[in-house]
Amino acid sequence: MATSSDETTEPGEMTTINGVDLWYSDSGGGGPVLLFHHGYTGNKLSWAGVPERFTADHRVVVMEARGVGASARPDDDSYTMAQFVADIIAMLDHLGIDTCTYIGHSMGGGIGYLLALDHADRIDRLVLVAPISSGGITSHPPSREHAEKLWHGRDADRMVFERFHGLARPELSTEADVRANVDRLLEVAPGHFDQAWTSMEEFDVCNRIGDLTQPTLMVAGTADGLLQANLTDFLLLPNASLHVFHRVGHSIAMDVPDEFATVLADFFEHGVVTQSTLMGRIKAADAS
Repeated sequence: MATSSDETTEPGEMTTINGVDLWYSDSGGGGPVLLFHHGYTGNKLSWAGVPERFTADHRVVVMEARGVGASARPDDDSYTMAQFVADIIAMLDHLGIDTCTYIGHSMGGGIGYLLALDHADRIDRLVLVAPISSGGITSHPPSREHAEKLWHGRDADRMVFERFHGLARPELSTEADVRANVDRLLEVAPGHFDQAWTSMEEFDVCNRIGDLTQPTLMVAGTADGLLQANLTDFLLLPNASLHVFHRVGHSIAMDVPDEFATVLADFFEHGVVTQSTLMGRIKAADAS
């Protein structure tokens, strides 16, 4: 069995999913289920305490993928989008959950596309938070090669410097906050860092997302490099709303947790609101 990190698993639990020990937390209760899944090299802290705000009315599940956080770090080639999807479905089965609203960040958003398309009966609603492009990520641009050099070289100081000075809202973070995030990044499994990126490069559902009919919320940031891809994909989704945060980068929940939680709550209450849905209300009122 692969070993997990030294990071505390409290207040969550560990369970063996597809042969690997994964960390999760489950608030329990009988309300609608929300499942939060982080992005590439992220973990439960990527959500900045947002999931806990919904436990009064929902059953809230947060999980960490293989290779990050408190989950185990298998030394194999299992760090793929397809495996992450399989792990989520197995986690739902383990928890006795038939359907859920899935909230995925970045790589987790790409996973959300696959869940909604290939396991449509398990996904009631979908929230895509700065998701990777439906056509995959660009293959090894200079910025990726630079990131690989820093990560494999364990150059924490340079990583902190670049991340701190690249913050869209520097007034909301300290250098110590950034260093803590970098330390967590350096702890992820090498397989996760390398293989998951390759799997995102190979990811491609751009010709399928027009078939994604679940109510969907796309959340993006104006200072995120994925903004253009997010806007392009939003226009292809047949049943979706869009929220774009000003002066916010890729880590939306960490940058503006209060505002992000408000947007989620609004979507959970009102669903997709577009000109088309408003016209549908008028027609329904006329018919009555």
